[in-house]
Amino acid sequence: MNTAFRAVLSPCIGVCNLREDGLCEGCLRTSAEIACWSQMNDDERLRLMETVLPGRERAQPRFEQRLVERSRLSAVLHPLHAIPSGPGWNHEELIDLMPPGEPAEAAVLAGLVPRAQGTQVLLTRRTDSLRHHGGQVSFPGGRIEASDADAVAAAIRESQEEIALAPAQVWPLGFLDPFTTISGFRVVPVVAVIDPAYVARPNPSEVADVFEVPLDFLMSPDNLRRVELEYRGRRRAVLEYDWPGQRIWGATASILFNLRQRLLGR
Repeated sequence: MNTAFRAVLSPCIGVCNLREDGLCEGCLRTSAEIACWSQMNDDERLRLMETVLPGRERAQPRFEQRLVERSRLSAVLHPLHAIPSGPGWNHEELIDLMPPGEPAEAAVLAGLVPRAQGTQVLLTRRTDSLRHHGGQVSFPGGRIEASDADAVAAAIRESQEEIALAPAQVWPLGFLDPFTTISGFRVVPVVAVIDPAYVARPNPSEVADVFEVPLDFLMSPDNLRRVELEYRGRRRAVLEYDWPGQRIWGATASILFNLRQRLLGR
């Protein structure tokens, strides 16, 4: 192989955030190395890519170890070996509004991304044309299929199909309480650490946008409000966050509220 040709290829993967240690979150270069890349000769580039950057990568903690809330979450979530059973924690308030029959089983991935500026929550906005919850902000996920080993497998499979999140970039931590949706699903949220090197590639038939919101913002009571609306002739309250350019409400806001309650020990 022509090593000179290999040397001129930039290691940039499109995740261009500088961490607290001064390294790029995506390629592990310093800002100075990024700035002078075009002035480097082939030998300098080759040394950086084949010696310096791999050495830095080996010295990095695995992505799941970089989540500062990991220990707290592991202590308050349902463990992975004991998936929670029973109806959704909100089932009683929806019992006369849901479609007839047993709820369909579903799983979503509540992904937490360790960033230099703090932990972020990975969210999507569904395309307007989808049958269920079109246009709404949601976690990646969907119906648990017979071919899925469990809720974790379903959440990871759906995330890969919807936003190209590879299984190797997901580290499950545990479960939140099941949640019932008004469309007739019993949803099991899987809380997981997401590799910050992940680059979103949304499936345009399902996902219109992928974005992140700081966990601190979503866990603050000041940023969550109750909104009353009318559904099938009945007044009911839903939870809602205001985030620039996005309305985070309904099932997604309720799942985040459940996460906050568990972190508070309630």
